[in-house]
Amino acid sequence: MAAKIIDGNAIAKEMRQEIGAEVERLNKEHGITPGLATVLVGERPASQMYVRMKQRACEKIGIRSFGYSLPEGSTQEEVEGLIRELSANPEIHGILVQLPLPRHLDEERVLGSVALEKDVDGFHPINIGRLAMKGREPLFVPCTPYGCMVLLEKAGAQIEGAEAVVLGRSNIVGLPVSMLLLHANATVTICHSRSKDLPSICRRADILVAAVGRPEMVKGDWVKPGAYVIDVGSNKVEDPTAEKGYRWVGDVAFDEVKEVAGAITPSPGGVGPMTITMLLKNTLTAAQRSLSG
Repeated sequence: MAAKIIDGNAIAKEMRQEIGAEVERLNKEHGITPGLATVLVGERPASQMYVRMKQRACEKIGIRSFGYSLPEGSTQEEVEGLIRELSANPEIHGILVQLPLPRHLDEERVLGSVALEKDVDGFHPINIGRLAMKGREPLFVPCTPYGCMVLLEKAGAQIEGAEAVVLGRSNIVGLPVSMLLLHANATVTICHSRSKDLPSICRRADILVAAVGRPEMVKGDWVKPGAYVIDVGSNKVEDPTAEKGYRWVGDVAFDEVKEVAGAITPSPGGVGPMTITMLLKNTLTAAQRSLSG
C-alpha cells in the first residue's frame, strides 16, 4: 500500500488562516500589529527571493514587514548596529537575519546581537543552547525543524519511544531537529558524510528525516516499511523533458519510497511551505509575549 502523503501546502494554509485570525484579534483587542524585520546583507539572488517570499507571506495575514538591505561590504559594526536599533524598536517583534552572510562577517556575533525575545528564527546562541539542554526550553525554535515536528504531529506519528534517524547535521536543520526529536523522547541517531553503512542505519528508523542536500539519495530499500519520512531536501536537477529544462526534487527518491513508507512528505510541497508558516507563528508569539513585557 502506498504511503500517506503529508501535504505541507494544506497544513500550512490551515495554520496561516489560524495565525491571521489571531493577528486580527491581537490588533482589535490590544492595538498591536505584529512586526517582522528582515535583514539582508549582500545581493545573493536566492536570499533576495527568500526575503521577498517572507515579506509577502507577512502581508497576506496582516503582519507588518520591515525590510532592511545592506551592501555586501558592510562591516561587522554596521550590521550589528542595525540589529541593535531594530531590537530597540517596539514596533518590531521579530528580527530575521537572512543567511548565509558574506564570509567576512562573524555569523555567531551577528545572530547574538538580536534581542533574545525577538529571535523568531531561533538561531540566537542562547536559544540554540537551551534547545541542546535537557530540561530547558528555548524562547523560539528554528523554523524548518519546527515545521518538521508539526508535520509529524499532524500525520499522527508516535514520536515518544520511536527510533528516529536524521540524515544531516547542519546548524539550520539537522542538529536542531535532532534535539527536538530528543525532547519528544525519541531515540535519535544523527548521520553524516562519515557515517558507515547509511542504508542499514536508515532501515532502523521509525522516523526518518532527510536533510543532506543530495538529490534522491534515500532509496526505497533504505526505508523501514511503515516509517514516517520527512524530506527536507530541495535540489535543482536537469530535466530536458521539463518546460524550464530542470525540476526540483528532494533528498528522497519519492516514487520508490512512497511504496514502502507509512507516510511521506513530497518535495516540493512538504516541508518548504511550513518553514515560512512557522516564522509567522513565531512572530505572532513574540508579539503576544510583548503584552506582558
